[in-house]
Amino acid sequence: MSENSPHPELHCRCPESYPSWDGTDQSLAGQTVHRMSIASFFHMPLAYESYVGKQLENVEQLGLSEKWPGFVLTKTGMWGGEIIRFIEDAETASRCVQILPPPFDVNVMLHEGGIGTVQKTLRAQQMKIVDSGKKPKELYLAYLSCPVCAERKGGEKILLFRRWLTSERLVKKIEQRASK
Repeated sequence: MSENSPHPELHCRCPESYPSWDGTDQSLAGQTVHRMSIASFFHMPLAYESYVGKQLENVEQLGLSEKWPGFVLTKTGMWGGEIIRFIEDAETASRCVQILPPPFDVNVMLHEGGIGTVQKTLRAQQMKIVDSGKKPKELYLAYLSCPVCAERKGGEKILLFRRWLTSERLVKKIEQRASK
């Protein structure tokens, strides 16, 4: 429970530490993760806090430890999505514990603000990816602060992870434009 919370009944599960990958491309292939499906409706997660809590309980029941406690990647879709936690390498028979397959390259960008203002940052990230000859794929969000802890952490913050694949076609177009 956050001691500085204006609502002591609310429990903050935001990460206190997370990777400092802002503005970089990272390969997450080979990382051990705990994946869990979540319900969503038109890209809006349903009962999000409940799923995050269930996932944390499952990680604890399996005796696993997180690399960055509370750091959760969220991907949503029209009718469903998933949440991912990075865990220390461990052997378990759980179907939820997986190793991210190659290629799993992401561009990471920090957005300072809430989900309602993220569109401009997303556009900038997408243009950066395309301009470097890569094809943007799915988007993962990591909420670094919530309304409970935002003031203490300097405002709302979201880390955007955009998975990408190298595109030979885009590379050729960029080279053609540069040669003109």
